[in-house]
Order: sequence, then structure tokens, then C-alpha cells
Amino acid sequence: MYIEEYEGVFDIFRKWWNGDDIGRCLISVAAFIEDGESPPPLPEEPEDRWLDLGYIQANADYQIRHNFYGGDAVPIWSGGYAGNDSIPAFLGCDVILDENTGWWGPVIADGRLSEHSLDKLVINEDNKWWRHSQQVHYLANQCAAGKAVPSVPAMGGTGDTLAALRSSENLLIDMIEEPETVKRFEDYLVEQWIQVYSHYYELHRDASFSGSSNFFFGLWAPGSFYIPSNDFSYMISTEMYERFFLDALTRQINFLDYSIYHVDGPGAFRHVDMLCSIDKLTALQILPGAGKPSPLYYMNVLKKVQRAGKGLHIGIAPSEVKAALENLSHKGLMISTYCDSVDEANELLRFVNHFYSRA
Repeated sequence: MYIEEYEGVFDIFRKWWNGDDIGRCLISVAAFIEDGESPPPLPEEPEDRWLDLGYIQANADYQIRHNFYGGDAVPIWSGGYAGNDSIPAFLGCDVILDENTGWWGPVIADGRLSEHSLDKLVINEDNKWWRHSQQVHYLANQCAAGKAVPSVPAMGGTGDTLAALRSSENLLIDMIEEPETVKRFEDYLVEQWIQVYSHYYELHRDASFSGSSNFFFGLWAPGSFYIPSNDFSYMISTEMYERFFLDALTRQINFLDYSIYHVDGPGAFRHVDMLCSIDKLTALQILPGAGKPSPLYYMNVLKKVQRAGKGLHIGIAPSEVKAALENLSHKGLMISTYCDSVDEANELLRFVNHFYSRA
């Protein structure tokens, strides 16, 4: 409903994921469509922002209808993310929600890690977060039909799930005191991830045009796709990452058809060389994070990714697009940007088209 010739857009994505040179970068240009309509009012209770199905549906519909999808942008239907739609919650972490986000409470934080049994870390269909998640994702299939692609949830990643269950401080100590136990838990958790991902992929595949998406990245993939990450890795060396988490990460990536690793913050940039060595990893997103310079400030990291033959995803301001096009290879590059108006978005798209027509 919201993008013309969507099959053509999907065909471009197929080529991009397969590493074909499409003669330009992918670019997603979004803008808010101002028409005087107000968003649905927030529920009185802050946690109902994430739990009230009526509000979730109304808000998702409002966001989709009021977003301009320019270039290679794809409408994604999602209830949002506050941590309640994730494996730590499904495995028993309590979740405290407010209007903007949520926090996990660890469930195996006491004592030594080896004193806890993996048999207790199971997804119970009576878990309230699991039940709510099923309702949201069945709703997504219904409401997205003809309008958008439903989003596979951001379920957690290697390292981060165990850190949520155990607490980051405890996990750092565990890595020194009980390294083999950490590895055993991590191997178990990646198998849990595969089972949960498979459930949601099958749930959404038909509604996702035999593919998948994730709402953090407004794109579509012609198969199973996820955004692997390990924000916990900000606190450890690359040697420790390789020792404790690389096997699980590689297992996760090899399971998927396509993947973009989310490198979150300059403290995680040290791992880029190691990440680029994973054969099946399709691309990396370089995200400096809040309060940090633009991704273009870290041009050496961006070019390192491209020299390794990996795709590259960056989110930048419209004013930075020209510099990105001039300094980075278009092959495998995806740019995501947000404009202040539809007119500005269209002007930017005209510039990009002119840039590549000259080339």
C-alpha cells in the first residue's frame, strides 16, 4: 500500500543480500508525513504502552501511515521493543516497563554460575511475556497484510542474554572463575535462540513474502534474517570474545540465511577484524551510539569492513550522504537516513540519483 513497485524493491534487496553489484548503494530515506492527525493517546499506565493490544495496533498503524518510504525503504509493522519480547524475559527475567523502554531483572544472579541448572532455564508457554508475545505477533500478521512486513522480534544475542540472566558484573567474574561453565551456558542459550527464532520466522514467513525483517532496520530479506549482536563485548577484549562467544555467534550466523552484525559503540569496534573473518556474516552495521560522532568519523573502520568484502550499514544525517557516497564504495553499502520533511527526502533522493547517473 505504501511503496510503489514493491516487487522491484524486493528484487533489489535480493541482489544486495547476494553480494551483487547493483550499480549504486541501497538507501532508505524516511520522513514524517504531517497531515494534522494526532497519534493515539498513550495509555494511563506506562507499561500498557507495550502491553495494551488495542494501543499497539493503533500506534503501529499510525506510524506506518505517517511515514514516507523513500528509496529502498520498506514499511515494517512492529509493536516496538522494550525488552519484554525477548529470550531473557521468556526464560524468567522480570521486566520493568515504562513509556520508553524496559529493564531486565536477573534470575540467576545469586551464588556461583555452576550452582544453577540449565534445566530451569526453559521457555514455559505459561510465561506471561511469551503469551503476550504470541498475541502481538499474530496481530502483526493480521494488521500488516497488504500494508507492511511484520517484524521478527529483537530477541537478544550472544553474551547479552546470559548477561541479562546473570547480570553483567557477575558474568565478568564468571569468565575468570568458571570459564567452562560460561561456555556451557552460552552454547545452551544459542540453541534456545535458534528454537525461538525458528518459531517466529515460520509464524511470519508467509506474511513476509517468504522472507523476514526486523524493525530496527527498515529492510527485507528473502529468507531468514536477523541482527546478531553482543553489546556485552564492549567490556571485554577480542581474545575473550573469541574464547567465550565466537562459537555461539558463528552457530547463530550459520543457521541464518542472512545477517547484519550490530557493532554498537567505539568500544566494540576492536572486534571488527574478528567479525569480518566469519565467512557467512553478510554485513556489519557500524553504530557509534548516542553522544558519539557520526559513523563517517570512523572512516577507517567503515573501509576496513568494505575491504573485507562485507556489506556495510550506516545510519547518518541527510547532510552526510554526499560525503558517504564520495568516500565509500557503493557495492554492499546501505545508508539509512531520516529527513525533516517529505520535500527534503525527495530532494535528497534526486541528489543520489544524479550522483550515480554521473558516475
